[in-house]
Amino acid sequence: MKKNSFTLLELILIIVLLSITYSFFKLKTIDTNKLNEVTNRLEIQLKYLRYKALTDSKKNHDESKWYKKRWRIKFLKCRKSIGGIYYVMYSDKNKLGHPNKEESLRDPLSKKYIYNSNTCLEKDDLSKYTLLTKNYNIKNIEISCNNTSSLGQLSFDYNGNIYTNLSNNEDTNKLIDNCTLVLIDQNMNKRKIEIQNKTSYIKIRETETQ
Repeated sequence: MKKNSFTLLELILIIVLLSITYSFFKLKTIDTNKLNEVTNRLEIQLKYLRYKALTDSKKNHDESKWYKKRWRIKFLKCRKSIGGIYYVMYSDKNKLGHPNKEESLRDPLSKKYIYNSNTCLEKDDLSKYTLLTKNYNIKNIEISCNNTSSLGQLSFDYNGNIYTNLSNNEDTNKLIDNCTLVLIDQNMNKRKIEIQNKTSYIKIRETETQ
């Protein structure tokens, strides 16, 4: 009788352990799928941003600091009380340094604005992909060419050049080496997007999972 009871207890423990293991791998798979999804969409949006810059030149010799209107992507933090990371793609038409919805690029697939604010709220006319942490469990983003005090930004011009910061001179901060954007989720899985400095060609590189 004791032997049978012990065997039953073992069986229960095995079932519990299997359930925990299954739940862990299921959650890990879900997170990996989310990481792949948002990385793939970000690649598409970056390619469209590059195309927009090539076909929509902002150059105007009669306008001071016209280059601040270049199409760009900027990564930002949500409010401290909310936490998380988001990004916007826009042309700073007012040259104020702060993006707004009307200045933002529309996603070529969903036609929604690639925009959000530090409130990081979901809205019907805004791309869900911009909310990296809230919707895709992205813990951090590492940008190899970041030379700002923020999470990072990149701007594109009509000649295919890329700039890592928009300063008071239009020709400074031009990208010299290839730049990598690494998205890191809460399980430390990583996906990498590489942007080449000479051609501004954009491509997803190897997948890294824990």
